[in-house]
Order: sequence, then structure tokens, then C-alpha cells
Amino acid sequence: MHRSSGRKKMRDHAHPYLAGNFAPIHRTQPLVPCSHSGAIPKELAGGQYVRNGGNPVSNENLGRDAHWFDGDGMLSGVSFRPPGEKGQDIQPEFVNQYILTDLYIATRKSPSLVTPILPSIATLVNPMSSLLTIVLRIVRTILLVVLSHLPGSHQAIKKISVANTSILYHDGRALATCESGPPMRVSLPSLDTVGWFNGSMVEGEVFKEVEPGFGAGGLLNFMREWTTAHVRYSSSVESSTDLEQPRVDPKTGELILFHSTFVPPYINYSIVPATRRPTPDSTSRSRLLGASVAGVTSAKMMHDFGVSGAHTVILDLPLSLDPLNLAKNRPVVAYDPTSRSRFGVFPRYEPDSVRWFETRSCCIFHTANTWDSLVVNPITGLEETAAINMLACRLTSASLVYSAGDLAAPVPLHKVPADQQEEEQCRLYYYQFSLSPPSASTTSTALKYENVITHQWALSAVPFEFPSLRDSASMSAAKYIYGCSVSDSSFGAALGRAVKIDSLVKVDVETLIDRGKRSPPTQISGCVDTRTVSEVLASNDPTDPIKIFKMPAGWYAQEPRFVPRARGVSEDDGWLLSYVFDESQLGPDGECKPCATSELWIIDAKTMCEVVAKVHLPQRVPYGLHGNWFSEEDVINQRPIESVRELPSTKGLSEDTTPAWKMWIGARGVMEKYLA
Repeated sequence: MHRSSGRKKMRDHAHPYLAGNFAPIHRTQPLVPCSHSGAIPKELAGGQYVRNGGNPVSNENLGRDAHWFDGDGMLSGVSFRPPGEKGQDIQPEFVNQYILTDLYIATRKSPSLVTPILPSIATLVNPMSSLLTIVLRIVRTILLVVLSHLPGSHQAIKKISVANTSILYHDGRALATCESGPPMRVSLPSLDTVGWFNGSMVEGEVFKEVEPGFGAGGLLNFMREWTTAHVRYSSSVESSTDLEQPRVDPKTGELILFHSTFVPPYINYSIVPATRRPTPDSTSRSRLLGASVAGVTSAKMMHDFGVSGAHTVILDLPLSLDPLNLAKNRPVVAYDPTSRSRFGVFPRYEPDSVRWFETRSCCIFHTANTWDSLVVNPITGLEETAAINMLACRLTSASLVYSAGDLAAPVPLHKVPADQQEEEQCRLYYYQFSLSPPSASTTSTALKYENVITHQWALSAVPFEFPSLRDSASMSAAKYIYGCSVSDSSFGAALGRAVKIDSLVKVDVETLIDRGKRSPPTQISGCVDTRTVSEVLASNDPTDPIKIFKMPAGWYAQEPRFVPRARGVSEDDGWLLSYVFDESQLGPDGECKPCATSELWIIDAKTMCEVVAKVHLPQRVPYGLHGNWFSEEDVINQRPIESVRELPSTKGLSEDTTPAWKMWIGARGVMEKYLA
């Protein structure tokens, strides 16, 4: 804790994730018409593309610890107003809004704060952070939270989520997510903040269901409100234009998520059924909230998981997020490359029936798709699940966690065996977990399962992250996966440099998986297609299983989202939407000029060659995290709301003029400045 003296001394170099187009932007706009070039596909009419990302509102202290995953959530969207009766073209409109979390409102109403309320992830992962430093940062946060509940506060901090990671649609609600709290509902297309979603109801909605929510009572149960930033969801209905839902599932319309906490059992698991438009089967399934998943023995940094039509896969990797690490003289966030990676597979509704599969250490922040392999039992004649398949972006180290905080990755405490050492990489990997029936043990009459990972290898040597796919193909054997790549580095960028996406990639995973099974690569370290980005770009083969859209020199993209063509004839018949930025708009100091702007590009996903339309935005969109596409039907069928969150007025706080009140406000101001 320190007394602020305005702008703190700068670093010896600009923080790569606070500079250029990573720098936050504080201008927000309501829906503003945008110009565009090219022909906007009619399938986009009435829909909206929205992307989430961290945008720290208190950013004066540029010498502070900072991390790409920090920052208050800001949504940036482009809505496509349908043509009018007079035959006008589709009109794109840009909007961006901060998500009005408790932390955001408290920060905005505390002008003395120059450093975010929460400790930076960079502080928690930095091996050079002393125990005293981390404890003081945590104590500062606790004091600011307590202070927010005392008289003179504009906003009590009840949830510590910044809601800055992703956004999804479920059961009539658009929900912004982050690991440190429950989802926050926002309204489309205005992106106004409605309120926290507890798994049953949202503050600010007209009709509130009287059902238990995440967390419940108890001193530590609030942590069970913490949800994964990546939530898997499925629905039984697909719109006529094939835009609405992530996949067709005639039996469920459920939201599936897990809660990672610091106390045993460390992982809890929830399923929220659809109640607005229930399917025939969903009414027979009650909501499952906070069920424990056995087998996880310590707190971990879990960012994603896998969900198939009938199974769930939990990722227990050797990347800890544990305050108890401080007692071991280790950072709160620590990676152990000598430990094992574990995958817990269980039937969707039976988290107590988990089976654990072990393999070499790795980091996985994003899974791309998960699906079941079914076989017919020759005795019963019924379909059974023989294996679970999962595609994931596998990193061979945790270097990205450190470089995103402008930190050097620490040297491992223990040497990694020579036969397990791998080059720095992030590739699209295929895993197959065998669910073979139990066999009689050779040493006893007991039955035991052989938990074997049948296949585990990379599909391509092209660096690959931020995966996505056609929503209607998720949780099934999709043919295509889309993602991002970097042509001159890896996603574990070197110290002092930020990861910038200069290539969008489309992978025919069906073809490469089949090729890998027919001629298996070396388990774990092997790769089906060993070509580099430049070698793939040089290919003229129209049937090439890997296609890359290379950005023009100096232009960089963000995570793409797929929108299908109406009545398309193939899975890839549609478009990719991505925000892009031309870095020729940077000044000599590497910072964005005040007039810098971004564009939304609409790219033909079938050919991966043509930009069919460009929407010219009125301002730039900082490089961020995850986005989503919301169809016209999604927007129309939102649940009704009666109120939205707003920044509270200062009126009323200063009306008390008694000496005692003035003394308290003065003391409070001193405390806020000290904690700034």
C-alpha cells in the first residue's frame, strides 16, 4: 500500500499490454451508425456481434503490475439494423459499454484510485513478488471492499468479478463471464448492464424465478458463485437461418459450467436447464447446482473444460492458483512442468462418476470441441459411448501466463526429464479418452477400468489459439475448427512483446484426425501436418485441410466468430467476423493516435480468401478476448427487464452536514487516498 502522488514513475519500457492497441479506451458510445464497404450478408440483419475484453478504468499508474487478463470488462458490438420498408441496405451500428460491475462502479466513484481494486494477476504470478508484497495487495483489496460497505459509499462491492472474458447467450439472456464471479446479464443491442445471474434469476428482470442459486449461504460458499469464463451450452431448437444455437440437441437446452475455488473439493459443477423455452426432456431434469467433482487435490487455474452431448471433461493441469502457495514460498499462480496433466471424464449428470486420465504436463486455456464416439453393443443392441474425443489448444509451457504480465517465465525448480522436454509451442491437439468397459483384474476378481488416452497428438504445426466453430456443430464431430495464429512467433511471446494475431486459420479436423489414425504420429510430441504457416500459405491445393487468411502487413485481427449462410450446403458455408486494426495508426512512441479506428471484417469462411464487407467503426476496439454472434431471434427473444444498472448519483451523500458526518467523510477520504 502506498500514498499516491499522481502518476507513478514509468517503467523503463512500455508495458506491452498497456500500449498500442492493447491500451484501454475510455470513450463509450451508444448505437452509432457506421459506414461500410462491400455487401453485408443478409443473414446478419437484425443480429449483433459482441466482443468482451479487459479495459482498466483506473489506468493512471502505468508503472504498476498489469496483466492482459486484468481490467474492467468492456463490450464492443456491431448491430446490423435490418433494411426498412423503403429497401435501404442493412445498417451497421457500433456500440461499446463498460460492464457496470460492483468493482467498476466503486472505482468510478472513487476518483482517488489510480490502481485497480483487485491485485493484478501479474503480481500473483511474479516469482519475484515477495510474500509481504502479495499480502499487502490482498489486504488493500479487503480494506477497499470493507470500506465500500460503510457509510459514504456509492456502491457496496458484493461480487469481485470484472466480467471481462467472454459473452454468451442462454435461455433469453446475454451473459458476460469471468472466473471470479457469477455471469452478468447485459441487454442487446444497447449493451446496458442488467444484473448478476445467480443460476436462477437476474436482478433487474421483470419475472424472477424462486429457485436456489449458485453459492447459497456460509462464509466460503460465495466462491461457488465463481464460474468458468467459458460456459458450454446446448439447445434443442435451431432457427431457420441456422444462426441461433450452438448445436441441435433434441433432449436438452442446458447451460453447463464449473466453479473453481480455493477450498476442497476445489471443483463444483452446475447444470442450469432452459425454462423459458423448455424442451420435452428438459422438464424432467432438475437444475444441478454446486455438485462436487471428486479427485482434484488442490486449487488450480482452470479456464475452460470440455462438454460433449453426454459427457463432461474437467482439466486438472499443473497450473495452480492457490493462496496456500504463499506458505510454501511460491507464487499464488505457479506452473510445475514436472507434474502431470489429468483429465476427468464423467457422464454429464454424474460428476461423482469421474474417471481420471493422466499424461505429460501441459497448459490448456481453450478447448475447441468435444464429442462422443458411439458404438452399438452387440448383446443389448443399444448405443454406448466407446470414447470421448476432445480438441484443445495445448501449450507446452505456461510462458503465456507470464509474458502477458510482462514477466520472464521462471526457471523450473526441478529439471524436466530429457525425454519429456518439448519446444515452445501452442498447437491444436486431438485427444481420445477410451471408455472401454471394465475387465477382470489379473490379480483379483474385482473389475477395473483401464483409463487410456488412445490418441494425443497435434493436428498441425501451425500455432493455434482462440478456437471457435459453427455453433450448430459443437458437441458433435464437427468438420471445421477456426482459430488465430501468429506467423513469426509463438503464443508464449518473448518478454516485452505482446501476442498479435496476423493470421486466421481454418482446419479440416475431420481429415487430419482420419489421417492421424491411419498413420499415427508419436504420442504427445507428434504432429499430423508438420508444415509452417508460410508453407501452408504457399499451397495451391484446393483440398488442403488447412487454409489461412493472412492479414495485410501491419494489420492485426482478433478472435473470429462464424455466422452460417441460410440454407448453406456445407458446414463451412458462411462468414467469419473479426475486429481488425491497422497499426500504421500508431505514433512514433508506439501509442495509438487519438483518431485511430478499427474495422469489423466479414470474411468468406468457405474460401478463406475474400473480405466480403468491411464496417468502418468510429473508434478503435482494443485487442481483447472472446466474443459471440447473436442472431436476430436471440435479440428479439430476450427476457423482459424492468431496470438496468447505472452509475449512482452523488446527490444525497453530502446532504448530512453534522460534525460527526463531516469527520467520518474526512477520515474516509484519507483512507481512500492512502489505499489509492
